Amino acid sequence: MRALVTGGAGFIGSAVVRALLARGDQVTVVDAMTYAANPMTLAAFEGRDGFDLIVGDIFDPETVARAFEAARPDAVLHLAAESHVDRSIDGPAAFVRTNVVGTQVMLDAALTWWRSQGEPEGFRFLHVSTDEVFGDLGPDGAFSEASPYRPRSPYAASKAGADHLARAWRETYGLPVILTNCSNNFGPYQHPEKLIPLMILKGARGEPLPVYGDGLQVRDWLHVDDHAEGLLLALERGRPGATYLFGARQERTNRQVVEAICALLDQRRPDGAPHASLITRVEDRPGHDRRYAVDPSRAESGLGWRPRHDFESGLAETVDWYLSNPAWCEASIAAGGLARRGTGR
Repeated sequence: MRALVTGGAGFIGSAVVRALLARGDQVTVVDAMTYAANPMTLAAFEGRDGFDLIVGDIFDPETVARAFEAARPDAVLHLAAESHVDRSIDGPAAFVRTNVVGTQVMLDAALTWWRSQGEPEGFRFLHVSTDEVFGDLGPDGAFSEASPYRPRSPYAASKAGADHLARAWRETYGLPVILTNCSNNFGPYQHPEKLIPLMILKGARGEPLPVYGDGLQVRDWLHVDDHAEGLLLALERGRPGATYLFGARQERTNRQVVEAICALLDQRRPDGAPHASLITRVEDRPGHDRRYAVDPSRAESGLGWRPRHDFESGLAETVDWYLSNPAWCEASIAAGGLARRGTGR
């Protein structure tokens, strides 16, 4: 397969790139290489047959058209997005620009390409989104594909807008679009502004671990490699026009996640134990959703997907990866800094 991956130098995008290349597909990445895209993430693939990186912004139609001509794709995996809620509160315009207008540019280019090739039946446009578009879940139940959209942050609203555009291009123009929404991802190569890597690196340095409010916000944690596998299955087995939710049924409060990281750091860096003493409560952020969880039944039954990683062993591997890759971490911090308020997505 010839795949065009937007945001392929980012956290989830790079996991998708690794999965595609591992099975022998040809991959063209288009990425603006913002602070969230560490060049070291894809460095091992540079010069490799079947891999090409185009540095450019999906907001720019000329860049996107050039990427389509270079990739000649059988499938587009659209993952490029501004994704940090705190940054969206401080500067929502960038999120609308990339997540909404950038998605419109990608959809237009994909439609032009698909038509120019005679509307091949096997072509797919996979639009990757988040469970945050559904808003605050409440204490019980789980989001489904039929859940109404109730975004409560500028980030979530921009992703909701992109989702609506993707569906509209399917219904209006017939473009074979598939949508996915996922729960919180974790694993290697995630920018250190996000909860888990932030806590690992701050804890290893003996710095305060800022937790929003009471820390009882609940998230379902999905390993990024399991998510990437699900996305490839959605490409192969998914139905155009359908939506698939990916979640691991591994709900934890933010406080539980941070305490688990502290326990792992106690084992690996005993000189700093107990790391839990570093946990510091900070003022909650505006519009902070209390709980997210998704029901992945359709992905399980329709795609044959199952997550392979449990949270505990996956978290231990993730801690070890960050502690073993200081150069990557320092480069990411130098490019984008760390979270400015507290933690929690």
